[in-house]
Amino acid sequence: MIVERAYAHVDSYDEGEWPWSLPCVRGLLADGLRFTAPVTFLVGENGSGKSTLVEALAEGFGLDPWGGSHEWRYAGHREKSKLGERVRFDAAPRGRRMLSSWSARKGFFLRAETALDALDREGYAPDTVSHGEGFLAAFRGAFLHPGLYVMDEPEAALSFSSCLELLGHVHHLAKNGGQVVCATHSPLLTALPGADILEVGDHGLRRVAWRELALVDHWRRYLDDPQAYLRHVLD
Repeated sequence: MIVERAYAHVDSYDEGEWPWSLPCVRGLLADGLRFTAPVTFLVGENGSGKSTLVEALAEGFGLDPWGGSHEWRYAGHREKSKLGERVRFDAAPRGRRMLSSWSARKGFFLRAETALDALDREGYAPDTVSHGEGFLAAFRGAFLHPGLYVMDEPEAALSFSSCLELLGHVHHLAKNGGQVVCATHSPLLTALPGADILEVGDHGLRRVAWRELALVDHWRRYLDDPQAYLRHVLD
């Protein structure tokens, strides 16, 4: 692992103002976020704040919030977020040199909505391949070495079999000293053995076993009987 804990400090804030209005952000401010495994998944409904968290973690590590590797600092037009500029880390033993030296840091931030621009900048030519193939090219070419790899809904462009390939890359990356933090809606990805799963919601942040995830329960019941769900949507 590279980092053991993420935290942020704000002297004062208005709970009615974003991002402080998000329970998960207030949880980060109050207690920090401790990482207990090389791979951490953040799961929650749209609007729960999981993307806000992973973006802030990427920014705190020095990754471009627009997406890309550590070599491309702030290539996008976006400024650091209010939360991202305050995020700090406690290093794991393997990550002490990396956090103490900017030049030693390695990592990548892959976010679904800006991936095409970031992948083009990184040389993975998304215009000549499908969106999903561009993602997989990045996983094959850039997710190799010890570092912090942050992803926001990478499954958005991937088929079932491509998600399985991604899972294999994440597993091998973790075995080789990398650390992954991923926001996702995928029951497939979150099933990775040994991964830590944090459910994000009105409660803030809490650790949940894969079988207890709401998204796993919904997918299981939907696939067993789609009409039980669809009648509420299509009627």
